[in-house]
Amino acid sequence: MTRTFDHLVAEAESVSVAGWDFSWLDGRATEQRPSWGYQRLMSDRLARASAALDIQTGGGEVLAGAPELPPLTVATEGWPPNIERATRLLHPLGVVVVADADEPPLPFGDEAFDLVVSRHPVAVRWDEVARVLRPGGTYFSQQVGPASVFELVEYFLGPQPEAVRRGRHPDDARAAAEAAGLKITDLRSESLRTEFFDIGAVVYFLRKVVWMVPGFTVARYRDRLRELHDRIGAEGPFVAHTTRFLIEARKPD
Repeated sequence: MTRTFDHLVAEAESVSVAGWDFSWLDGRATEQRPSWGYQRLMSDRLARASAALDIQTGGGEVLAGAPELPPLTVATEGWPPNIERATRLLHPLGVVVVADADEPPLPFGDEAFDLVVSRHPVAVRWDEVARVLRPGGTYFSQQVGPASVFELVEYFLGPQPEAVRRGRHPDDARAAAEAAGLKITDLRSESLRTEFFDIGAVVYFLRKVVWMVPGFTVARYRDRLRELHDRIGAEGPFVAHTTRFLIEARKPD
C-alpha cells in the first residue's frame, strides 16, 4: 500500500538524526560511492601509523570501521549528540574522543601526530593540520566537493550564485594546503549519482545534513515538499549529483 505524504513526512521527522550513520535511508535513497574507497585507503594508513587524529569524526562510525588502529588514536567532534555517540562507540576501541568546537587552535601540541584523517569535514584548518603533523606526516581526507546535491538545494532555495556553487572546490583546497606548507601527493574528484525514492528520504537527509538547506523544517517547506512528493510519484526518483574529492598532503621532513 502506498504511504501518504503525511505518513512519510511524520516518520522522517520523528527518527533520530544523531551520528553519521545513513542506514535509515536503505531502500529509500541511493548514493553512488567514489571509486577510490576511502574506508579501505584510510584503514591502510591507520595500520601503518603510530599516532593518528580523526578530525570531525561524527558519530565515530568511519573510524570504528578500521580493522587496526594506531597505539595512540584520538578523535575530535563538535556536535554534542555526536560526541556522546562517538564516545560510546570509540572508547571500547581505545580511542580518546575530544570535544572540540571546530575553532582554532586544535587542542593538541605541535607535531603530535604522524597521520591526520577526516571524512567530510565541514571546514579544514590547514594551518592547524600542518602544525599538529610531524615532519613527514600525512593528512588524508575525503571531502564534499562543489555544488554537491545542488539539484535538491536549488529546488528549495532557488538558483545559487556562482560563488556559492563553486565553494569547496578541490583547487582551493590544494592552494590552501600548499599555503600551509604541505605538499599535495594525491588529489582526485568525482561526480556521483544520488536518488531519493520518497519524500521521507528527502526530509531525513535535510534534517541530518543541516547545511544543505539552512533552517530547513517541514513546516517552512511543506508546500515544496508536497510538490516534490507528487513529482516523485509521477516521474520516479528525484535525481541529484553528489561531488566528492580525495586529497592527501604530506608535511615535508
